[in-house]
Amino acid sequence: MQKRVFLIHGWGGRPDNHWFPWLSWELKARGFAVEALAMPHADKPKVAEWIFALKNAVGRPNKETYFVGHSLGCVATLRYFETFPKGAEVGGCVFVAGFSGNINIPEIAEFYSLPLDISKAKSHCPKFVTIFSDNDGDIPVAESMDFTAKLGAKAVMEKGKGHFNKDNDVTALPSVFSSLLSFSRD
Repeated sequence: MQKRVFLIHGWGGRPDNHWFPWLSWELKARGFAVEALAMPHADKPKVAEWIFALKNAVGRPNKETYFVGHSLGCVATLRYFETFPKGAEVGGCVFVAGFSGNINIPEIAEFYSLPLDISKAKSHCPKFVTIFSDNDGDIPVAESMDFTAKLGAKAVMEKGKGHFNKDNDVTALPSVFSSLLSFSRD
């Protein structure tokens, strides 16, 4: 069965943003099927629309299905996992600049203000890695640490990567790639 990886961008993002093209190329070169999703209304996102888009793109997930979320894409992925039937499982998630708590951005408040059952989401995914930067201007380190603890994730703190975007000169992210390779070998 082919390993599939879905890349979920953040608020205002696109599938060809930042380090997604580099990661897609690296994974495809190693036989992964990769889909960088274009989430609907990225500038004015709605939880229900993003969950619907994930369901349509992924189809039936399995243990060979992996997810990489960036920023808002992380909490959107967890909300998608909440909709899984009992017993459904994916292979793992790598969340970059992720959060689930209040980060005081009204335009995306629906994503973190609605109740989120992290335990239910976690029941469908055995492996999480969170990657965050010591100087992210959008997601405070304390929120990243709290998010990591809630997930029981392995934490990777990068130095000086900001919000992991082109504005911070981040066009490749080897820590995401190595985490995915590690998941897929276990």
